[in-house]
Amino acid sequence: MSSIAHTTEERMNKCIDNLKENFTKIRTGRANPHILDSIQVDYYGVPTPIVQLAAIKVPEATTLVVEPWDKSALKPLEAAIQASDLGINPANDGASLRLSFPSPTQERRLELVKECKAHSEEARVAVRNIRRDMNGKVERDPDLNDDEKHREQSSIQTITDKHITEIDALLKHKEAEVMEV
Repeated sequence: MSSIAHTTEERMNKCIDNLKENFTKIRTGRANPHILDSIQVDYYGVPTPIVQLAAIKVPEATTLVVEPWDKSALKPLEAAIQASDLGINPANDGASLRLSFPSPTQERRLELVKECKAHSEEARVAVRNIRRDMNGKVERDPDLNDDEKHREQSSIQTITDKHITEIDALLKHKEAEVMEV
């Protein structure tokens, strides 16, 4: 594999990783610990991610339990979760927080599917932009003759097709997960 094809593959893999990360943040009826990744807790004046302050457990498919290592962090954790855009009100039992995720309505599921489609379209556009950039790089390379340029562009197109197919498969899987009752 040439250096251009290798660079193309690496950049497109980052697009796929970003899409996967975006999909983990979309709330389905199932409890997913990654949904808390973006929440910052004001812990002694320092914004700190929840995962650095507490253990996050999934005892049931629709429940998360957040157990802080330092019990004094319980109130700031609760406040941060309430202030987030999750729409979940944690139940505080004095030692941990229970987050119950109700099943979304059919209307909400359809909104989530639209959100998934938007994220996947962003990923497709990013992959196509990478293809355009790399093809431009091949065209401007004075060390390559016409046959080598054609071979490189063909390789870039093959890599692009593979990543677009992977994006479509990820979207299909996430749609099925969101629409699952």
